[in-house]
Formats: sequence, C-alpha cells, structure tokens
Amino acid sequence: MSETTRPPIQRVAVLIPTYNERDTLPVIVARLREVVPDADLVVLDDNSPDGTGAVADALAAADPRVQVLHRAGKEGLGAAYLAGFEWALERGYDAIVEIDADGSHRPEHLPALLAAAADADAVIGSRWVPGGAVVNWPLHRKALSLGGNIYVKVLLGMPVNDATAGFRVYRADALRVMGLHDVASQGYCFQTDLTWRAVRSGLRVVEVPITFVEREVGDSKMSRAVMTESLRRITGWGVRHRATQVRDLVGGARQPRWHSL
Repeated sequence: MSETTRPPIQRVAVLIPTYNERDTLPVIVARLREVVPDADLVVLDDNSPDGTGAVADALAAADPRVQVLHRAGKEGLGAAYLAGFEWALERGYDAIVEIDADGSHRPEHLPALLAAAADADAVIGSRWVPGGAVVNWPLHRKALSLGGNIYVKVLLGMPVNDATAGFRVYRADALRVMGLHDVASQGYCFQTDLTWRAVRSGLRVVEVPITFVEREVGDSKMSRAVMTESLRRITGWGVRHRATQVRDLVGGARQPRWHSL
C-alpha cells in the first residue's frame, strides 16, 4: 500500500473517547463541526458517572453527524478505540480519526492531518517534530514524554518521533492490514502498539506538527499503572525485536558461501 496511489478520502469518522468529560465534550464537538463539517463524530463513552453519556445523547439528538456508542464501563482507551474502529470499518469509512475530548488536541489541526493522509497510511499529530509544541506542561512531564519516545525509537528502531501521541488519522485499509484482533494494550501503550504494527506492516507513517495543550478541566488519565504497562510491553517488544535481529544476523553469517569455478 505504501508504494501505490492512495484513493481519495471521502468519508471520515472522528472517534472521541470519553470518561467524565461532560464539560469539555460540547466544546470539542462544536469546534470539530466547524473545522470538519463533513465528518461524522462518534462519541465512545465508558458509562461516565458524571453524565457525559447523557450530554453526548443530547448532542446526537441535535445533530445527525454525531453518533454515540455507550459502553458498559471503563475498560481503557485501547478497548474504546478498538470498538470505535470496528464500528467505523463496518460502515465503510475511508479514514478514522483519534482525538481526545479534553481539549488537549486542538481540532483546528485536524484539516492538516487529513491533508497529509492523502499520501500516507497513518498520520500522527506530533509534539516532538520541528513545529510541534506542548503548552502548560511542567518540565518533568516534558522530560517523561520526550524520554519515553526516545526510548521507544531506540529500542524498536522506529522512524517515528512521537509514537505515544494520541491525535491520529488512520486510513481504513491500513487498520485492516495492521491487524487489530490481538491488540491487548491499554492507555498510552495502545498508541505505541498501533504505531509499531503500522511500521512493521510496511505502511507509510507521517508526522504533522501540532501544539498539545494540557487539559484545564478534569483529571489526567495518566497513572502509575498506565506508565508501568507501557514500560513493560514496550521493553518486551524491543527485546524480542533485537533478539530477532541478532538471530537473523548470526544465521546469515553461518550460511555457506558458494563460489563458481
């Protein structure tokens, strides 16, 4: 797919996972409807106890471009996105967008990401490329994110600077090629998992600079458990990847060399 001309993107589904986002969701939906008026917005609510699901239903009742998927409970970011991918793929969308509901991802960047998808299989809204930026983050958060991405890049050998970023566009065909049936990652590790699958599948991954804004309302979903899962899984992938490289290198060196007479 990476070497062929890609078909135009006509139908776009924007997935918005929510958990206790009743105050920010209407704002994000309004901004998205303004910048991508032809896209369909799909709220993935994990039975938020603050009533976000009811707010989403009201938005959907007022706008046919807004859909809501009510989930039984809080199962993690990865599970929510996988449900959204399945919903969008079954309905024939050409591209599927990931975006947070808390305002940290500026909807105004989305047209640039979709434009980049014209010649890419996956597009990442990146904080750590020239032109990218982070607003309202303390130094230790910047160090954690930047250091984590350097760790991922070195360990897995991926040509991606922001593998943990959550603002993305995937072509539907790319998701099918990547294979989602055995994805078990949650939290921010989910994003690295999908990036790794895209790279290993030979897909074209492009990074577009964005300005990430730390949320001002509600609580961050980052936790020690999320960080621990990410470190454990990424280290495991990296160790297996490097072990395979060494095995292939040694195996190649042991192959007999034939000389013509």
